[in-house]
Amino acid sequence: METSVVLFNRDLRVHDHPALAAAAKAERVVPLFVLDERLLGSRFAAPNRVAFMLEALHDLDEALRKAGGRLCVRRGDPVQEAIAVARECGATALHVSADWSAYAREREERLARACEEERIEFSAHPGVTVVPPGQVTPGSGDHFKVFTPFHRAWSQVPWRHGHEAPRRLSVPSKLAAGRLPALDSLIDGKPSPKRMPGGESEGRKLMRAFLRDGVGSYEDGHDDLAGDRTSRLSAYIRWGCVSPLELAHEAGERRGGAAFVRQLCWRDFHHQVLAATPSLPHRDYRRRGDRWSRSKRAFEAWREGRTGYPLVDAAMRQLAEEGYMHNRARMTVASFLCKDLYIDWRPGAWHFWDLLTDGEIANNAGNWQWVAGTGNDTRPNRVLNPVRQAERFDPHGLYVRRYLPELESVRGKAIFRPWRMEGFERLDYPEPLVDHDEAAAAFKAQREG
Repeated sequence: METSVVLFNRDLRVHDHPALAAAAKAERVVPLFVLDERLLGSRFAAPNRVAFMLEALHDLDEALRKAGGRLCVRRGDPVQEAIAVARECGATALHVSADWSAYAREREERLARACEEERIEFSAHPGVTVVPPGQVTPGSGDHFKVFTPFHRAWSQVPWRHGHEAPRRLSVPSKLAAGRLPALDSLIDGKPSPKRMPGGESEGRKLMRAFLRDGVGSYEDGHDDLAGDRTSRLSAYIRWGCVSPLELAHEAGERRGGAAFVRQLCWRDFHHQVLAATPSLPHRDYRRRGDRWSRSKRAFEAWREGRTGYPLVDAAMRQLAEEGYMHNRARMTVASFLCKDLYIDWRPGAWHFWDLLTDGEIANNAGNWQWVAGTGNDTRPNRVLNPVRQAERFDPHGLYVRRYLPELESVRGKAIFRPWRMEGFERLDYPEPLVDHDEAAAAFKAQREG
C-alpha cells in the first residue's frame, strides 16, 4: 500500500496546501510535525510564537481528524524524525513546503539527501508565499533589489492554482500519533496577555470578515492607527494558517483589493531578497559606514516605551501587550531607534523577534533594514518624525491614550507634545530622550558626511 509523509513546518493548514494535496494522492498519508529541539533551545522559542504555534497545531490536528486522519507529533531533529517515521510506515515519498531562511534551506537540503539515501522520493512544494522566490527575476542578477519593478513583474506572472482541503485521509493505523506538549514545558515566561489565538479556524474566520467588511476600505484606512483597519492576518499568514495565495486571489477579486494584494507582494519581495541573501537577518544588505550608538539607557527607554514621544511609546506598549504592532507604528518606532537614537537596527529587530507573534525572518529583517537605510529603500536617509506621524495617523490621540494610561487625562493637541503643556511635571511621563529635529540633522550629517 503506497504511503506518503507530509512534513509540516510553518504551513499549519489544510486548505490550499500543495504539499498536503500531493501527499494525499497516496493510499495512506502521514501528516507529521516535529518539535525541533534546536529551535526550541534558541531565541525562536519566544512565548507568543510558541503559544500561537501550539494552538495552530491543535487546530490542524482537529481538521485532519475530521477528514479521517490525525497529526503525528515527534520531537527532536526534523530530518532524523521524518526519516524514522517514513521507515516505520514504509513511506515511498516525503513532501514539504519549501521555505527560504538559511536554516530552513539547510533543513530541506538535509532532508533531500536523507531521502535519496533511503530511496524515498522527496518533493518541496510552493505555499509559503504567493509567488516563490526565483520565479520572478530581473534581467540581470538573481533577485530584485527595488520593490516597484518587482511588483510590476510579480503582477504579471501566472499564479499557481489553489487546492481544496483533502476530504478523506487514511493514516497507517499502527503508527503512534504522539502528543503535543503543554505550553509551559516549552517556554520560559508568559505570552502577551492580549495576543491573538492561533489556528486555521481562527485565521479563516478573520479572513472572511476582512474580505467581507474591510478590504474595500483598506487603501484609505490601513494607516489609521486608532481605527485599526488592517486585516490583522499577519500572524496567520506567517504560520501558514491562511494561504497567502488564496488570500491574494480573493482580495484581488474585490473592489479595493489591489492595495492589500500589494502588501502581500511586499512580503514576497522580502522573501526573494532573503533567498538570495541568507545573511539578511545579521548583516547590512547595503553598508553605510554607520558608527552606531551603544547607549543602553536609550535602548531600554525605547524598549520599555519611555522615550517621551507618545506615539513611539504607545506602539512599544502595544507590542508588549498584544504581541503585535500596527505597521505604521512599526515604521515609526524603527525609524526612531535607528535615526533619532542612532542605535543599530539589529537589537531592535531582535526585540521585535522576541515579542511579535507574526515575526518571520524575511519580513522582520527586511523591514528593519529598509527603515534603517541599510536595506532596499531607495531613500535610505529618510527620517520619520514621530510627532508628525501621530498628527497624521492618530489625529485625535485615541491610539496613544489606548496604550498610555498615564496620558489619558491629556486633552486636545497637547497629546502630541505633552512636554510643552502646563502641568507636565505632574504626569508620570518622561521628557523626550532627544530633540527630534536635532537628532535627525545629526543622523543625516553622519550618513551624508
